[in-house]
Amino acid sequence: MASFKRVSLIMMTAAACTALAACDGANDIASPGTGGNVIINNPPAPTPTPTPTPTTALVSPATGCPTIGDPKGLTNDGTIKGPTGEWRVCTLPSILSASVTLPKIAGLVYQLKDRVNVGCDGGFTAPTTAAPRASTTVGCTAANGFTLNGSGQLTADTNVTLTIAPGVILFGGTGTSWLAVNRGNKIAANGTATAPIIFTSRDNLLGLADDTSIGQWGGVVLMGRAKITDCNTGSTGAGTCERETEGASGTGPATFGGSDDTYNAGSIKYTQIRYSGYVLGANVELQGLTTEGTGSGTTLDSVQSHNSSDDGAEFFGGTVKFKHYIATGADDDSLDIDTGLQGFFQYVLLLQRPGQGDALMEVDSNNNEGDTPRQVTRVANFTAIQSQTSANNEANDQASILLRGNADLTLVNGLVISPANECLRMNKSGGANSASLVARAVAMQCNTTKYIGTGETGFTATQVAAFFGTGANGNNDAFTPSLTSLFINGANETALTAIDPKTVDATGFFETTTYVGAVKDANDNWYKQWTCNSGYAAFDDATNANRRCTSLPTN
Repeated sequence: MASFKRVSLIMMTAAACTALAACDGANDIASPGTGGNVIINNPPAPTPTPTPTPTTALVSPATGCPTIGDPKGLTNDGTIKGPTGEWRVCTLPSILSASVTLPKIAGLVYQLKDRVNVGCDGGFTAPTTAAPRASTTVGCTAANGFTLNGSGQLTADTNVTLTIAPGVILFGGTGTSWLAVNRGNKIAANGTATAPIIFTSRDNLLGLADDTSIGQWGGVVLMGRAKITDCNTGSTGAGTCERETEGASGTGPATFGGSDDTYNAGSIKYTQIRYSGYVLGANVELQGLTTEGTGSGTTLDSVQSHNSSDDGAEFFGGTVKFKHYIATGADDDSLDIDTGLQGFFQYVLLLQRPGQGDALMEVDSNNNEGDTPRQVTRVANFTAIQSQTSANNEANDQASILLRGNADLTLVNGLVISPANECLRMNKSGGANSASLVARAVAMQCNTTKYIGTGETGFTATQVAAFFGTGANGNNDAFTPSLTSLFINGANETALTAIDPKTVDATGFFETTTYVGAVKDANDNWYKQWTCNSGYAAFDDATNANRRCTSLPTN
């Protein structure tokens, strides 16, 4: 959730270009005067000094914008220059009325200008001819290419799919830019390990982003029809619960919720989301990635959220199954889960900027413990690291992991490295249902306090410690880490005894592992190539400019 304290910091630096010069050679004329003849000698021309070769070739702009399936097409908004060269800017329409594919074209970037809607919101259930429904999404009119009945209502989902090719770069042209994938529509953002998709900010293209930059545009939001709690309208008891997206105020409703726990909002793979989380209002920010009522049919795999001004990613209800999630530099929580989420996360790296960020995990039931579905999340094979030198800069969550409002959490094969902070806080809000923590094969390094208990009826620190149960089930709250390259298991991590994550997952989503933590050893390379490197977290070839979060690939 958005924190109560937020400072938006954008640092502006100048970008410089390098001029390259070539050297010319010359011939000498010799006149030795032998026999009165003049002899002209033409020795081999000296080898010219080679022109220095740039370490990275600069980008040249594409000649124009491609044709896409939407009748409104793309707007050619000229070019944008930065340290990596000059790019053609092709701006998406504010609402996509037909399925489109954004191809990878050399020297071309796609712009999100303010909110970009993928289709119209089809509502709690799909509209039909017998039960038509007016969409609440702004711009869902016949004039914008939508098929409506005589009363201006939808008689079916718009079924728009936004397909993004591997290697495509999209940027938020304004602070309030964000991508809204509405109910009844999908995204297919499937990059590859060698050609990840990148969502980023205008400042990143201009070369103005650095390791402190955050909140330069909105983020990516997927809305679905799976069950949620903490309703804005309807109720969980009546099965009519719906909510509005945080930060959507001023751009029209962005509603989620329904009763389909298998709902498919599409697929996101091998994707970076950089410098997101623009502050839209008091306590109202978007995240790098937000899922809202998405179901088990949605595919999430290999996603990095980098330097979000709010959470790295937040998951509102629904059923989320996610492998290979990386959060770097989140200014609030690295992983935030609430409103009845049924969550499964495996292979998770949570790496905060030194001295910044709130909790590594915030697990929240929003005081709706009597509602169903109750928030139940399982996280397996994770490495979560806070600053080695200073506690978190915000007091809201107070510990590296917070269970609030009687939330349920299962942690398996995990590492919590937080030597300057308390590791675990549990908030009990009363009632028949109280918080539940199951920890198996979890090792923690904390400050001397380790545990906090708070709430209306109150857990004590001793009770919280008992929930964790150090010394049993492979748990250890006095662990000494030996991690290499920040997050790769060393000898002490290898010596820990893991359990099979399948023992806590009846759905079969988790894979069997034999180690604790997210990265088994130096040969475990799942995080390489598709990620970007920062000054505080380098994943792969930190000397390569194409791999820096502050730069962009030029190929």
